[in-house]
Amino acid sequence: MIQMYHVHMSYGQDSPALTDVTMRVEKAEFAFLMGPSGAGKTSLLRLLFLAERCDSGQVLLFGKNVARIRESEVPFLRRRIGIVFQDFKLLPSRTVRENVGMVFEVMGKPRREAIRKTNESLRLVGLEHKASSYPLKLSGGEQQRVAIARAIVNDPPILLADEPTGNLDPDLSREIFDLLSEVNARGVTVMVATHDTDTVGRSQKRVIQLEHGRIVAGGLREQ
Repeated sequence: MIQMYHVHMSYGQDSPALTDVTMRVEKAEFAFLMGPSGAGKTSLLRLLFLAERCDSGQVLLFGKNVARIRESEVPFLRRRIGIVFQDFKLLPSRTVRENVGMVFEVMGKPRREAIRKTNESLRLVGLEHKASSYPLKLSGGEQQRVAIARAIVNDPPILLADEPTGNLDPDLSREIFDLLSEVNARGVTVMVATHDTDTVGRSQKRVIQLEHGRIVAGGLREQ
């Protein structure tokens, strides 16, 4: 589902972000991406979300080398990837329902389908009763749940999360990780970048360890 082979990426000649990264995450697998600040976690996720291009190597999603695709193909592939950020990125002037369903506006889906899928997504994260609320009226944990609902509303095969609990307390963090596990149980491939060593230790999920832009453990299952 996700494959990277000898990937190098930099933000300039003197700013290497990823060095010779090789990794593989299977369909419906859950993997944590860990490492200190500056290790390259966000850069790796940005490559997978097609927000950046690598300098060399191969990045395969759904069997396609996205490191070499045309710009016109990017929007289609992005629709198959959900992403959750640390800072939620919700629109404060739109209701919870509107934030979650806005992807269907972009895609031009029928209104009836958009409403049905939005309600299903909110039900999964336990926030159907907050559909008419505005983001700033919600707690941090609720806002992150809305962000997850928005990321999965279009049934993407892959879900990426970049420090999704970085702004939450330990109890709320556990709730969010439990929710991501529920999403994974539905057959979605999930990759989560995090510093939360306690939750990772309890989860017994696979851990991919990054240091100074290199994968030092867990990149391939046999490691």
